[in-house]
Amino acid sequence: MIITNAQFLVSNANYKSCPPPEIPEYAFIGRSNVGKSSLINMLCNRKGLAKTSVSPGKTQLINHFLINESWYLVDLPGYGYAKNSKKNREKWKKMIDEYLVNRPNLVYTFVLIDLRIPPQKMDRDIIDNFGESHLPLVLVFTKFDKLSKTEAEKNLIAYKKDLQKNWEELPPLFVSSAKTSMGRDEILEFIESGNRDLANTFQKK
Repeated sequence: MIITNAQFLVSNANYKSCPPPEIPEYAFIGRSNVGKSSLINMLCNRKGLAKTSVSPGKTQLINHFLINESWYLVDLPGYGYAKNSKKNREKWKKMIDEYLVNRPNLVYTFVLIDLRIPPQKMDRDIIDNFGESHLPLVLVFTKFDKLSKTEAEKNLIAYKKDLQKNWEELPPLFVSSAKTSMGRDEILEFIESGNRDLANTFQKK
């Protein structure tokens, strides 16, 4: 897929206010500081499209971007940032859960994992919740460039083994680097193939 047009569309605090669900939608979520905004900018080849920050917890709404005027990319709030109040964390969790369950055109949610760190309970819980709720997800391991190839492969094997404790078959999985654009073509091809499969569905509607 070649992205020729990517533009910020709207932010919302409630799934009911999101754009009409008339085209395919792909959401991105992960722990604060996992590199979500950097990955989105890399995929779209647009610096500054999604706002990056050295301070975690900046994304606080459901942010829609229109890509090639044919599908939505959605930037969801990060989780796990302890400095946010418990009330805010609970509010964001409710907002995200309602979005994931009720958004009819949501094709996949890309769950981002920092490849540099060992499996975290918070990430495992999120991933397992997707499986228990029968919500389609894709795993994207970020920051490959921060490790040697040997370290990255070792960490990836360890994470797969950890997931296999609860998963008979692992979700689709990609390894990425926002710095080197590693994984960009593979992720976009995955999205493009999903859009092709759904083309007739949306045309019929």
